Amino acid sequence: MVYILSKNGKPIMPTENHAKVRLLLKCGKAKVVKRTPFTIQFLSTSKTYKQDITLGIDAGSKHVGMSATTERKELFSAELRPRNDVVELLSTRRELRHSRRNRKTRYRQAKFNNRVKSKHKGWLAPSVEVKIWNHIQGINLVNKILPLTTIRVETAEFDLQRLKAMEEGKPLPVGKDYQLGEQYNHYNTRQYVLHRDGYRCACCGNKPTKKKEVKFYVDKLNVHHIESRKIGGNSPSNLITLCESCHKLYHAGKIEIPVKKRKVKSMRDATFMGIMRKTLMERLRNMFPNIEIKEAMGYITKYWRERKNIEKSHINDAFIIANNFDAKRLDKSLLIIPKRQHNRQIHKCTINKGGKRKLNQTPKYVFGYKLFDKVLCLGQEGFIFGRRSIGYFDIRKLNGESIHAGISYKKIKLLEHSNSMLISY
Repeated sequence: MVYILSKNGKPIMPTENHAKVRLLLKCGKAKVVKRTPFTIQFLSTSKTYKQDITLGIDAGSKHVGMSATTERKELFSAELRPRNDVVELLSTRRELRHSRRNRKTRYRQAKFNNRVKSKHKGWLAPSVEVKIWNHIQGINLVNKILPLTTIRVETAEFDLQRLKAMEEGKPLPVGKDYQLGEQYNHYNTRQYVLHRDGYRCACCGNKPTKKKEVKFYVDKLNVHHIESRKIGGNSPSNLITLCESCHKLYHAGKIEIPVKKRKVKSMRDATFMGIMRKTLMERLRNMFPNIEIKEAMGYITKYWRERKNIEKSHINDAFIIANNFDAKRLDKSLLIIPKRQHNRQIHKCTINKGGKRKLNQTPKYVFGYKLFDKVLCLGQEGFIFGRRSIGYFDIRKLNGESIHAGISYKKIKLLEHSNSMLISY
């Protein structure tokens, strides 16, 4: 499929007549605008026509299906994988800032009114914000190469309390149970975890024997993260009770705790879907006022998928959401992966020999190439995932498959410079 832009840069209907496209390029009546997906632009006036095109979006936390169709053909098909590295990056940045302030400024006056959440209404956590923006980036990419008339988005909202009860094998919540959560009548999460564990150390089993000893003993109990806070968060399912001595011995590597994995799996993805639902729809209506924005339901998608006997996948779900079931499918689908554009981490976590911290700054270009540039290597298209200052590069495909772990810059050819979204078949 070749996507076409008019002389004014507005998208018109694409074509599969590759011979005609070659002729237009050869005669100088069109030029190549983008390599992937292959897009050309007319240099002179030409007849334009449009059809009704519906873009189906199967929204998700880790995988987003995209499919644009008319009544007869599927014109675009892709899977987008939103970024999931923001939580870890922010946690690392917080640790480095904390250590740097401890080294350079031993005391700093407290700041109580510098929280973005209290200043701006509608504030969302950066990990949520970036995923919503990745959804919008993918939709905007399609809108630039196809004259969309309708966007249909399937968003889901999960009952987290019901899911937790099912995971733990407890009775399902009904009515008033939704108001009385697991931490009801407890001052904070720490108090709830201590009460849940019976004020008993999970390692040595010590606990107070008399009521008078509880207050004194609680001060010597610690709440320990089973998985690190960076990975597992502060959910009660990720916390256990340890006495002060066992906690110190565990972090010194002298003992092991009996619990190695959290009891209930993280509900982070389900929580994200509940948060992003209204925000995504509202932002799409503001960004694309000339396109009709509709919301699709998951149970309807499932019904038509089973009725049409279509295999379950994110791209297939997006095709069903587009609501043109008889359209002819494309043979290939794109893979779209957004990448971070900035790295403000100026120090490494470890100190080199001699006690000097080395600046973690690499030149942007090494022999004319930068990270995530698309290159031709050994007859295959790949991306630069690693580089050395002497001119050797680690080339991989977008799905992670290695093409060459260390090849000279003399043996590769630049196809496209990288941008915020990496696209490949």
